[in-house]
Amino acid sequence: MKLEGRTALVTGASRGIGRAIALALAEEGADVAINYVSNEEAAASLVEEIQTLGRRAVLARADVSDFPDTYAMAHSVLRDFGHIDILVNNAGVTSDKTFVNMDHSTWRKVLAINLDGVFNCTKVCIDQMVEQNYGRVVNITSVIGQIGNFGQANYAASKAGVAAMTKTLAKELASKGITVNAVAPGFIETEMISSIPESLQDRLLSQIPLRRFGKAEEVAQMVVFLCSPEGDYVTGAELEVNGGLFM
Repeated sequence: MKLEGRTALVTGASRGIGRAIALALAEEGADVAINYVSNEEAAASLVEEIQTLGRRAVLARADVSDFPDTYAMAHSVLRDFGHIDILVNNAGVTSDKTFVNMDHSTWRKVLAINLDGVFNCTKVCIDQMVEQNYGRVVNITSVIGQIGNFGQANYAASKAGVAAMTKTLAKELASKGITVNAVAPGFIETEMISSIPESLQDRLLSQIPLRRFGKAEEVAQMVVFLCSPEGDYVTGAELEVNGGLFM
């Protein structure tokens, strides 16, 4: 119970990596606010699962690309929990097209959620973290932000931007008792991977030294480490969970 007494807000937590992160934090004793934008059924199911662990959990609906919506969500969580100790910026989308075929709306859709969303959520949580002289911010980036990928100029740019912002915030907030880190997953077993044709999956696996896709729980454990006492001396880092795809 490394996180007993702590509270957390996890964005995009209704499925996939976000869901695994929320559960892992709860298993270590944290109370967790589950952010979602449309899949209320999945989010509510996760709330019930966390409550069976003996932890508090609340729904926190908001479109993270919308600042007023995000502001209202943060204040709702603060009313429920009294404080937010941990913020995990996990919400993200893809909308893939080659750059030649990419229009402005496709570019902005991904940047608005993946990059602006991190700004919005961090902005609305940071003042009370500063006030309590404690906070743990973990941003979920991606190996794609480190190596680029065909047809993903928007996604790669958004994740690289989050990585750069992570380092800047780590420097600005270190004196306030707040650490800011990133976790960069490689190819993880999620709905997105399962929808890829088997031939392409085989091609991806051939590029990964460990010859398997990662598990959402493995990403979640890295987040737990950064939020627990063992991670207190780590800030400004982008920790890789990619099976050796990028090193």
